[in-house]
Amino acid sequence: MDRVINVGLIGYGFAGRTFHAPVIASVPELKLAAVVQRSGDGARERYPWVRIVRDAESLYADPSIGLIVVTTPSTDHYSFAKAALLAGKHVVVEKPFTATVGEADELIGLAREKGLVLSVFHNRRWDGDFLTLSQVVRKGVLGRLTDAEFRWERFSPNANPERWRDSGGPGTGVFYDLGVHFLDQALSLFGTPLQINADIRAIRDGAKSDDAFDVTLTYGNGLRLALRSMLLARQPGPRYTLHGTSGTFVKYGEDPQEGALKAGLSPGNPGWGAEPEESWATLEAELDGLRFSGRIQTIPGSYQSYYCNVAGAINGTAELAVKPEEARMAVRLIELGLQSAREQRTVEVTP
Repeated sequence: MDRVINVGLIGYGFAGRTFHAPVIASVPELKLAAVVQRSGDGARERYPWVRIVRDAESLYADPSIGLIVVTTPSTDHYSFAKAALLAGKHVVVEKPFTATVGEADELIGLAREKGLVLSVFHNRRWDGDFLTLSQVVRKGVLGRLTDAEFRWERFSPNANPERWRDSGGPGTGVFYDLGVHFLDQALSLFGTPLQINADIRAIRDGAKSDDAFDVTLTYGNGLRLALRSMLLARQPGPRYTLHGTSGTFVKYGEDPQEGALKAGLSPGNPGWGAEPEESWATLEAELDGLRFSGRIQTIPGSYQSYYCNVAGAINGTAELAVKPEEARMAVRLIELGLQSAREQRTVEVTP
């Protein structure tokens, strides 16, 4: 039987409170043991057994803590993750991995040297809609893919430069925040592209960080994948659109797990990750003389699967699903996308 791993959570802001703590607490192989909160005891209100500490050094020095989860602003990921690895802890880092590839390379080398598990919380691989479209693509239902579009549009018209995401500093903005999810999905499903062309801009009044992007990834098999996001969309377009020689897949809406977590629910609640039929994707396809036209049921999303896998990797019973090298490549694509936007040209993708 796998041993239970004590987890120390650095940060109990939106990401730590909403996406990490309840998911960690739902995984039998993990125990949320300690939380770093600079002030207040909010974590203990929901998790009475949790120990509250005021600084990360307390976690590094605690021999009972096996895994440290870093949920601080992305600008601080590198420093907290490095300190945790130096203390001999396995580490999960909230996305994006780091602000630069150089920082990512250093952390990867350190984890390898010490024989520690290092992963990045790319939970959107376990969105139900992405699980569904991945299955459709891998089974060849759409034939040879020619064009695809991933869109993440919301209406959030008020930029607030006092929030770190809107502050204009390194590692901030919607391309780092949301774009990295799509880049990770693209890498996990299609591999590394040959070229990237990006238009990354700020469109809201008073915005200091980018809040819109149009990015095109070009693959050697002829696929062109467009990644788009903006924060001034009152009526969002389809989340995923894929066209191939045998069919088309279109999916609207966002995975319900985020809304459930915001509402205080946890994995394990009845119907977790399931979508109602009206939210299912539409599929038009003809393969081997058989034609299909209609809705295709969404595979239930499963953020807990990410942490189950991390626990298995630490216990030596599973191969790590989100490897740091993959998360590092997503950061590299961000850097190349920023270069493309700055120089207004297509850039070759290099390691």
